[in-house]
Amino acid sequence: MKILQVHNSYLNEGGEDQVVRAEAEALRGAGDEVVEARMANPSRFGSQSANLAFAPWNPKSARWMASVVERHEPDLAHVHNTWYRLTPSVITALKRRSVPVVMTVHNYRMVCANALFFRDGGPCTDCLGRQPWRSVAYRCYRGSAAQSLMAAGTIAINRSMNTWEDGVDRFVVSTRFVEDKLVEAGFPRDRMRLVPSIVPDAGPREQPPSASSSVVYVGRLDEGKGLEAVFEAWSRVPAPLELLVVGDGPLRASLESLAVPRVRMVGWKERPEVDRIMRTSRAMVFPSAFFETLGMSLAEALAAGLPVVAGSVGTRPEVLGNNGAGWLIDPAQPDAWEVALRALADDDAVDRAGVAARQRYDSDFAPAVALPRLQAVFREVAAGA
Repeated sequence: MKILQVHNSYLNEGGEDQVVRAEAEALRGAGDEVVEARMANPSRFGSQSANLAFAPWNPKSARWMASVVERHEPDLAHVHNTWYRLTPSVITALKRRSVPVVMTVHNYRMVCANALFFRDGGPCTDCLGRQPWRSVAYRCYRGSAAQSLMAAGTIAINRSMNTWEDGVDRFVVSTRFVEDKLVEAGFPRDRMRLVPSIVPDAGPREQPPSASSSVVYVGRLDEGKGLEAVFEAWSRVPAPLELLVVGDGPLRASLESLAVPRVRMVGWKERPEVDRIMRTSRAMVFPSAFFETLGMSLAEALAAGLPVVAGSVGTRPEVLGNNGAGWLIDPAQPDAWEVALRALADDDAVDRAGVAARQRYDSDFAPAVALPRLQAVFREVAAGA
């Protein structure tokens, strides 16, 4: 099957970009032909503003998509991110040329201006099932009313035109939580298909988690990622555990200024080094307050046989499962993080959780399991076309 993979890549690579790359490699390894249709958002401020003004609908991107289809004649298109240079116009361009469309939902961009269901330090669903204009007053996108207007306009215009409802044959979601949110927003449940993201194998561990004294955080250092709560609890966790913070972002300087004992901030690392760190750590903390659609580092921890301590927010209970792959805590409860982090001193419990984490990965996220599920959706859509 010839698959046109459509993706607007990010300036700073994130989980979505990793999923797109892993999927392309897995499909090619299975014998499918993958044509990559990529655009990237501009890095210069002037170009950003000019392109963002066309975020609701960009005729130039639609024409480009049409030319790609005419050149390659794909059997179907698999759309990932269209924000903000590609725009939803490419979906209509595909349908006008009778190309079946599967769309993976990586975030809540179709119903929330900042795509995160997050505002003022916590989850926010004020616009769910409603028009998104209050996001402009709240400046939900990058703290800017003008940019929030473009994000809200993208939602409102394309929902009124039924761009996604008419143009997408199947929506691929990684969790039932995401499916329920989209249905609450008015999207048809019968076109949802549950397919966990393809996560590359991190490789075998040489030693069990209990052999390490390092607890790791992997991700951006940004508002809502929840590291402040972990730092506050960490100051009361006894030695010899060390907290290793892998990542960068606007909060790095303020977090470093807290000078919490036994915390080491190592900045951004290449993917192979992140995999190595995960394979040699004792556990991972995942304190994000967002309604993540998956949390790529969460799934990567499972691949590394790495126990997880996470807040029980959004998709996390569903992703971790109920086989003991880690500890889910209620972040609203006093001392919840401290209690969970102290539990990591138990070698036997940590090793059992590590085995369960790898089992969870093997059952849902390994390419040998996740790829056939995605291919089944492709065959279903192609047959319907």
